Amino acid sequence: MSKQTVFDKVNALEGLCSSSCQFLWDNPEVGGTEEKSANYMRKLLKDAGFTIVNEEKLPHAFYAEFGSGRPVIAILGEYDALPGLSQKVCPVREPVKDGAPGHGCGHNLLGSASVTAAIAMKQVMEQEKLPGTIRFYGCPEEELLCGKVKMAYYHMFDGCDCAIAWHPASSNMVVDQCYLASAYARFYFTGISSHAAFAPELGRSAMDAVELMNVGTNYLREHVISSARIHYSSDNCGFPPNIVPSKANAWYCVRAPKMSDVKSILDRIEKVARGAAMMTETEVEVKVEYGCCEMRPAHKFADVTHRVMTETPMPQYTAEELAFVKSMQDSLKPGAAEKDRASYGVAADAVLHDGVCARDLWKQVPNSASSDSGDVSYMMPMTSFTVANLPFGVAPHTWQSTALTGSSVGAKAALYAARVIAGVAYTLLTEPETTGAILKEFRDAHVEYTPMYTE
Repeated sequence: MSKQTVFDKVNALEGLCSSSCQFLWDNPEVGGTEEKSANYMRKLLKDAGFTIVNEEKLPHAFYAEFGSGRPVIAILGEYDALPGLSQKVCPVREPVKDGAPGHGCGHNLLGSASVTAAIAMKQVMEQEKLPGTIRFYGCPEEELLCGKVKMAYYHMFDGCDCAIAWHPASSNMVVDQCYLASAYARFYFTGISSHAAFAPELGRSAMDAVELMNVGTNYLREHVISSARIHYSSDNCGFPPNIVPSKANAWYCVRAPKMSDVKSILDRIEKVARGAAMMTETEVEVKVEYGCCEMRPAHKFADVTHRVMTETPMPQYTAEELAFVKSMQDSLKPGAAEKDRASYGVAADAVLHDGVCARDLWKQVPNSASSDSGDVSYMMPMTSFTVANLPFGVAPHTWQSTALTGSSVGAKAALYAARVIAGVAYTLLTEPETTGAILKEFRDAHVEYTPMYTE
């Protein structure tokens, strides 16, 4: 069987892929609430003949397995949406429902392409009687950067040899290394409440401690590596201004290129918090909630993925579809697309990326986001690639992105991604020397991994 035959198997599932994209888009669920999405995926895979394996402590996480023996290939799928990004498929800001969630990061496409590829590969394996195992992983809470970390904690990835991941974006590109490591921590301050006018001297304000912590952390920014990011939010636990608040907390997120950097910065922030507590005569409890790793490179795996991407037929869009994509780009401020075009070396009037980026272009286009997929790359070699469903200049987590992920443009991009995933999986199953080289590269660079999560 040729790769074109594998692609044909995927293409025959275009209706399934498109309907899955639409179902998830029509039923957006934020991280931790993905009941309909996970159940929909489970049913698709069960009906296709996969065995479903659930983790009772993670109700919206599962994997679906077919085959036996090695290699065991994990195809990663996600399906969580973003709060407040409800949007119709139209070129102006118009929510389906005010305040409702929407698929502004394209996880409806991500999960659908991955499940389509898994089902197509089952058909290929049955037809060719190929040894090996395909697992589709239903991964919740990616936007909260913790779903796969929790799945790792509960050993759901045990036994896998390789993983394939992808994400909608504005380019068709293989990524050897990306994502910033990150970790979340909460700082709970406890003071003494009192009447803010009648007896303020008797109070010890937890909110003062939070504010002093934030000021101290802002001074700390000068003394951390320039590629690090420190984000925070605060609340006063509902106290009105006429009461000295006895409870307040700060919620921090630290991002940096490596987890070792994240942990070092968090240690320094904790010292700032304890100093703020000392200054205000309050107490502080520190709880590190979870963290996710940067993506470890798997260069030989990325070589295979780039080869498959160049062999895979690109999506073909109608004039009407391209006009809709252009309208999304036109909704941006003038000049918004120029940086993207320059990064990818395309024409000055290019709207949608229609080729495959050069093999090493990822080095020139740094990714400052984070993803819990990075943790998977510490457990096994993982390849990751992006597929263009967004025009140059349109970023994820925007209403424009939601509109595009609900359109036929998004569905066609997802089908292309499914072809690439299936092509990569087929290579792993039929080229044992290639798979062996990928696994050896990973083993030779082995690093111990422990999920940064506790119950």
